[in-house]
Amino acid sequence: MRIISGTHRGKQLIAPKQLPVRPTTDFAKESLFNILNNSYYFDSISVLDLFAGTGNICYEFGSRGCQDITAVDSHSGCVQYISKTAESLSYPIEVVKGDVFGYLEKTLRKFDIIFADPPYEIAPEDLERIVSLVFERELLNDEGLLIIEHSSKISIEEHPYFEQVRKYGGTSFSFFSFYEEEEA
Repeated sequence: MRIISGTHRGKQLIAPKQLPVRPTTDFAKESLFNILNNSYYFDSISVLDLFAGTGNICYEFGSRGCQDITAVDSHSGCVQYISKTAESLSYPIEVVKGDVFGYLEKTLRKFDIIFADPPYEIAPEDLERIVSLVFERELLNDEGLLIIEHSSKISIEEHPYFEQVRKYGGTSFSFFSFYEEEEA
């Protein structure tokens, strides 16, 4: 895994092999951040990374100057790895060990970007549950964005807050937001 851009551009990170993760590919990650670069100033946003795994996405935000990053994962090894790596890179990542759904049900925070990368074998109804919790609990700031990484074999485009999907081989990013329709 490597950091694509920012202050630590090109830095290789080696995660322990025993972690139960599937890091986002460099190609998909670079494409995602090219989209986000056009909409956000990274040094002034808050980010929530759900199912954070190795922290791959957190490090990209940190390298680009984001000062408010929260990573949530239930696996102790992942939490320890993210904490250790964030400290070594001097990134302000708050690492939370816990169930993603429990976190979404209890947090009082709002974020500019919520990124979720659940296991590809997650049930489609649990993907819908992530979207529903984020919007029912109003966890996004105005102009906020929920991005879910998932298998391209699955579609979650039926949700009312769905905006677009971008496919990169077997990986898809589905984007959701509180968009306001223009009144005629």
